[in-house]
Formats: sequence, structure tokens, C-alpha cells
Amino acid sequence: MPTLAELAHEHTELESDAVSHLGALVSEWGMLADFCFADMLLYLPIGNDSWLIAAQVRAATGQTLYHQDYVNTWASDSEKVLLKRCYESGEISQGEIFVQAIGGPANMLTIPVRYDGKTIAVLSREWVTDSARRAGQLESTYAEIFGKLAEMVAQGLFPFEGRIADASVAPRVGDGAIVLDAQTRVRYASPNAVSALHRVGISTNSIGQTLAELGVAESAARNAYERKEPVIEEIEQTTEVTLLTRSIPLLVASAGGTDVIGGVLLLRDVSELRRRDRLLLTKDATIREIHHRVKNNLQTISSLLRLQARRLESVEAKEAVAESVRRIRTIALVHETLSREPGEDIAFIEIVRPLLRLVEEGLQSADRPVQFAVKGDGGRMPATVATPLSVVILELLQNAVDHGFPEGSAGGSVLVTLSHDDDALYVRVLNNGIGLSPNFDFSSATGLGLSIVRTLVTTELAGTIAMRSGTKSDGDATGIAGMTDGQGTVVDLRVPITN
Repeated sequence: MPTLAELAHEHTELESDAVSHLGALVSEWGMLADFCFADMLLYLPIGNDSWLIAAQVRAATGQTLYHQDYVNTWASDSEKVLLKRCYESGEISQGEIFVQAIGGPANMLTIPVRYDGKTIAVLSREWVTDSARRAGQLESTYAEIFGKLAEMVAQGLFPFEGRIADASVAPRVGDGAIVLDAQTRVRYASPNAVSALHRVGISTNSIGQTLAELGVAESAARNAYERKEPVIEEIEQTTEVTLLTRSIPLLVASAGGTDVIGGVLLLRDVSELRRRDRLLLTKDATIREIHHRVKNNLQTISSLLRLQARRLESVEAKEAVAESVRRIRTIALVHETLSREPGEDIAFIEIVRPLLRLVEEGLQSADRPVQFAVKGDGGRMPATVATPLSVVILELLQNAVDHGFPEGSAGGSVLVTLSHDDDALYVRVLNNGIGLSPNFDFSSATGLGLSIVRTLVTTELAGTIAMRSGTKSDGDATGIAGMTDGQGTVVDLRVPITN
């Protein structure tokens, strides 16, 4: 379905500011529909006496007249008469139309939408009168409020200009409405508003009292009156009770500009929502503290293993312990990052960078100077993927140094590239050291490091891995100088990521 802006640009010559004004009206008119208990449509004047329905809204407080959407359709003949009269006169008017959907007549109130001194569209309220139902005080009060808001639309005072609070997070009319006079005294409170006040401990009759006298913070209403625009505020009545309020001033044009003649305070009790928010914050802080403690415990284990390694005399045993220490520190890196970030997802690049520094510290030496680098961004992923994948990259980096750059070699470069799409993460580990033997078969490799890699990738990560000798094009594509066919090693990983 086309948007209001698309329809306006396609069928009219309205300037962008005027279209933005209509967009602001549509973003706010759910409140208008709720106050008038009826469907509302926005009509754009098109050449040749035609009218295009550009937007439609249904009231959350009453039954709808139209069960289907009429956006991007044309006004009927009976509607055109009322729309033209309203557009040309610039006055609010009412008449009767024939509605094909119900096979009978309906009422139509037409409101000129004024912007920059001229009428740019017509807003309508369309409904069928229920003669068997008598309007109560709530309906009468809401109809009065709607009438004032309709006058503001016709005078170009609604929607409001300036800093407009996000209405999508604000209370709706059905949550509770309090009607105020120009001195913020309560003229009427809806049953839901009374219930909300009762929940915060206000049980006295509110009619005739100011918000301050009731014990409700009136700063939002005062600010709305002074600024002449809506104000959303969250009020903590007590440590256990929180009210979300939206104060809307009712304006009227005057010789000096605009005057505030009253206001509407919409309110909702959000105590339970905020309690859940606090619980989530507490849970998140607890999870991060657990990750921090796990990281500390892993570092303690690493320290104990290093102490044990000092007492060993076998070179092979020392190397095995050193490899175990690096693997443990790799897992600790994941938990350290998770302890700093909210949630259970982690930016993988924040793991890879310190992982390269860890490998540099443990494997680089003057006898084989190796430079490590990372390119790309692996996106965010759950810790259940980041932990085994970090161990895999560690083993591949260690394998690249041990087999690609033996002691006494001229050294070289190791590059890790990361990329991702909606379905998977792609990792390439590339070096320009000694290439693979022609007889090498990754699937039958028996080394501990490659066995760990193969098991983690294919089993725990459900991914794929391929290892081959490098080529000159690999070096050209990644910027590793001096690489020739058959030199170095390229390892490609694909790990599916499920959200």
C-alpha cells in the first residue's frame, strides 16, 4: 500500500513542508479518532473535482464503520459535495453521505486542514448515529474535546509545531484521560483515569482540584501550557508506582497569536512495566558479573598451569601446557567481552583483535618475525558461537605460525578476514609462509590442533572448512606482498548464524 507521502507526491503539487504537515497530522490523529469514537479519513484534492483518500484510521474506543481499507481510492459523488464545500469555505461542516459498504446513509464531518494560511486537504469523521444509545458524560466530554481539536486543525494549530514528543510511546485515550481547564484544574476524569489515580493512592474526588492539590506532579501540564506543545513525562509517584503522562494543550487563535484554553492529560500506570525493566537490568548486571567471574577463574587456571610448566623439564610437556594456557585465555577473552556488553550477543571483532595480540605475545619471536592483521567485521553473534569459533581461529593462527614460519625463517604475514550476511559468518585465515604439501588432506589430518578445528567447526558450529595452498591472486586481493602460486596457506570457514 502506498504511503501518504508517495500519494501526495504522485497526485498533487504540495510542497514537501505541506506533505510533512500532513504526515505529522496522521501520526497524531489516532487520538482524534479515539475522542470522536469514529473512523477518520484524509482526502487530498486532485484536479477535475476529484478527491483521493490518502490515509485512514479507526478508533480504538468504538466500532468501525469501514472494515476494509480505502487508502488510494477515490471519494464518492456524495462525499465530493461535502469535501468541496469544506475546502472552498475553509469551515468545518457536516452532512450526510451514502456509504456503499453498509448500503445506507452515514454522517460525515469535514474539517479543513490548514497549513501556512491555506487549506491543503480535508479531514473527515464518518459515522452512523445509534439512536438507541444515549450519550453519557464520557462521550459528551470526549466529543467536546474532539471539537476543540478539530478547530485547531482548521486553524492550522494541530498538529503542533516544534519539539514534538514521540506519540508512539505515549498513553492512548483509552488508558485514561483527564480534562483540565486553563489553570490545570480537573474538569473531568475518565473511569480509567480514576482507576489509575486510585492505584497511586488518590481516592478523593478530583473535580475542581488542581493536579498539585491532588498530589500529581503537574510539571508536564505546566510545561505543555507554557511551550504550547505536548509534553510526555514519566512520574514516579512512589518507589512502587510510576505514571506515564502526556499533556496536550488546547489552543485557540487570538489577535496576539494563540491562547491556551485548557488541556488534556492522558495517563497510564506503567508500574508493572518499570518493575520488569528493573528486573531485566538486574538480571543483565548479574549475567555480566558471572561472565566477569568466569573470566577471573579461567585466568587463575592459566596462572596455575604456567606455574606448573615452570617445574616441568620436558620441552614437549612445556609446549603442551603453553598451548592449553592459550586456549584457556582465548575462552577467557570471550567472557571478558561479554562482561562489558549488555545481552548475550557479542561483536566478534572485539574478540578477534585481542586474540591476535595474544598470539603475537605467545608465538612471535626474533627468529621468525610474523605480522598479524584483521580485516572486515564479523557482526554480532551469540556467545555459544563466539566461544568455539575463537578457539578455532586460535588453532588456525598457531598452525599458520608453526607450519608456515618455522624457527629461523624470514617470517611473513598472517591475515584474518571477516565478512557476514544474513545467514552465515565467513572467516578466512591467510598466510604467505610455506605452502601445504601436495599430499596434504585436511580430512585425515591427525594433529591435535587441526583435529580440534575439524571437530568444533563440523560438529559444534555446524559449519564447513576448507584448507588449500595460496595463490598469487590471494595475495593481490588481500594486499599480502610477494605471494606466489603454491605459497602460503588459505583456510576458509563458513559458520551459519541463526538469530
